[in-house]
Amino acid sequence: MIVLLTGRLVEVQPGSVVLDVAGVGYELGVSAITASALPAVGSAGVSLFTRLVVREGAIDLYGFLTRDERTLFDKLVSVSHVGPKLALSVLSTFTPSALASVVSMQDTTRMATVPGVGKKTASRLIMELADVFAKDPSLRALASGGVDAGAQVPTAQRSVSSVETDVTDALLSMGFTMQEAELALEGYEDAGATTVEAVLGYALRRLGRRS
Repeated sequence: MIVLLTGRLVEVQPGSVVLDVAGVGYELGVSAITASALPAVGSAGVSLFTRLVVREGAIDLYGFLTRDERTLFDKLVSVSHVGPKLALSVLSTFTPSALASVVSMQDTTRMATVPGVGKKTASRLIMELADVFAKDPSLRALASGGVDAGAQVPTAQRSVSSVETDVTDALLSMGFTMQEAELALEGYEDAGATTVEAVLGYALRRLGRRS
């Protein structure tokens, strides 16, 4: 089983990257959040946690920035009628901590914002993932750090706050300090960034992690 790859980043495309590992190019499907967090093409020593998925007529490799993201991918594809493509769509919309918050709050409205997920699928995902989070200690830790499900926050305020929180969590998980994260986020609204992916990309450019 291939669980980790480290090599030179050769190519980044929407939904996939190519890593050159000792002269062998590996194409990995990735979430938008993982793709936006990667250094510039040509960078060496890039590491991704991986998962090999074998299906009838296909063998696909997927890459993840963190173990938590890979764990959630595994849990998502174990849900009935959820394949790797939809799992990556969920992980492109929410960081692991944000997904834990959505599940703990049973927020079907936010879950339904995932491309390819309607209200019915959103409800089913939340129901099945709630059971998964309850049984997995590492995922319970993510959920315990989420927003209080009983808190009443205005919709607009919750939207802005959740984006900032999700991006801050992602930056901290990459090793940046809270001060660096706060400085990197300054001015993102004026730049027109509104989604997690856009704000994270904006922050990383300010931190010099992207070309």
